[in-house]
Amino acid sequence: MKEKGRKVIAQNRRARHDYAILDTYEAGVALMGTEVKSLRLGRASLADAFATIDDGEVWLRGLHIPEYTHGSWTNHEPRRTRKLLLHRREIESLIGKTREGGLTLVPLALYFNEGKVKCEVALAKGKKSYDKRQDLAKRDADREVQRAFGRAAKGRARELR
Repeated sequence: MKEKGRKVIAQNRRARHDYAILDTYEAGVALMGTEVKSLRLGRASLADAFATIDDGEVWLRGLHIPEYTHGSWTNHEPRRTRKLLLHRREIESLIGKTREGGLTLVPLALYFNEGKVKCEVALAKGKKSYDKRQDLAKRDADREVQRAFGRAAKGRARELR
């Protein structure tokens, strides 16, 4: 029986803090059988992962998928380089954008989509420390506004009774 929907295996939350996300792509990942079995157990880490473009192909480096515990001598290396599967047009677009200026490819999430392992890759630009502080301040201000609205709505609800 085939799985339906999207089941997230791992997310790179730090990437959204360190980078300004410009565009996202969904890519397939070329994996070995024991890697898929290990991923089905929900074991993976995107903490040090990044993507590169070499010879017209996109590669995912630094992704840690631990060895499958019930595997035999055919088990995989935990940090091997894995190929990302994208359309030729998307790869050419990424090549142009990464060459033109200061942009990098960052994996955001690893998930199952209808039984197949997919990786959400973002075209991103690194943030400076003051950009990060501005984002935190904006988030805090938005949270405070939402709290004020919530308190006001609760106060009005009591007055209507």
